[in-house]
Amino acid sequence: MMKLKKEIIHREFTEKNYPLEGFIDTHIHTSPDIKTRLCTDIEAAVNAKKERMNSIVLKSHYEPTSGRAIIASEVTDFPVYGGVVLNNSVGGLNVDAVKSSAMIGGKFVWFPTISYPSTQINWSHVEDILHVVKENEMIIATGHLKSEDIFTLIDMANGLGIWRIIVNHPLTKVVDASLDEQVEMSAYAYLEHCYVACMEKHDKLDPVLIKDSIKKVGANRCLMATDFGQIHNPSPVNGMKSFINSMIEEGVSLDEIYLMCKYNPHKLIN
Repeated sequence: MMKLKKEIIHREFTEKNYPLEGFIDTHIHTSPDIKTRLCTDIEAAVNAKKERMNSIVLKSHYEPTSGRAIIASEVTDFPVYGGVVLNNSVGGLNVDAVKSSAMIGGKFVWFPTISYPSTQINWSHVEDILHVVKENEMIIATGHLKSEDIFTLIDMANGLGIWRIIVNHPLTKVVDASLDEQVEMSAYAYLEHCYVACMEKHDKLDPVLIKDSIKKVGANRCLMATDFGQIHNPSPVNGMKSFINSMIEEGVSLDEIYLMCKYNPHKLIN
C-alpha cells in the first residue's frame, strides 16, 4: 500500500509543469559530438527559448563549444554560452586552448572529465590557466576531479581572487565527495547538482541525497542543472522540469529552486 501511495504522489508531481522562465541550465551536451546526442546546439537553444529560459551552457568532452555557442546564439536570438573542457583532445591542461576559447567568447573552463584518470596534473600549468581565467572573468568548473584535487584547485583559484567556481556533480561516482567535503567546498565554490545522476542508465542516485546536500550546504551555494543530451534521457527542458518536481517532492522550496536555477547561475555568468 505504501509503495502504491508513493507512486501516485510521484506521478502527481511529475505532471506539474513548472515554468522555466528566467532559468539557466549550466550543463547540456549537444551535437555535433562523437557520441550520439538527443539534440543539436540550435535545437537545444530553440527549446530553451520556447520555455523563456534565460540561457543555456553547451558542454562537450571532446572539443570547445565557444564558437558553437556564438553560432547558436546568432541563429536563435537566444543567449548560449560555451567553453572548453581540458581533456586530451585539446591538449589537456593547455593554456593556449583556454586563451583561444576566451578570445572567441568562451565563458567556461572545465577541468578534465573523461581524461582525468590518465591525467598527471601539473599545477604550474594550472596556475597559468587560472591567470587567463581571472583576466577574462571566466568560470572554472572542476569536471571529474576528485576531492583532493578539487580542494587544491579551489585554494589556488581563491588565492588569485577567482570566485566564479563550480564543483560539477559532487555526488556522482566519478567525484564522490562526502557531505562534509561538499560543505567545505561550498565556502568558495558553487555545487552543481545534475539530474542525470539520478537516471537509470547513470548513477541511479536517490534524489534525497541531492536534497540533503542542498539543505546542508544551502541553496545560495548550489546550482541545479540537467547534464542531459543523451539519447536515452529526456530533453534538457523536460529534464529540468522533472528535476524541479523531484526536488519539490523531497521538500525543497520554490524559492530555493529559483536561487539554484535562476539567480546563482546568472550571478556567475553575468
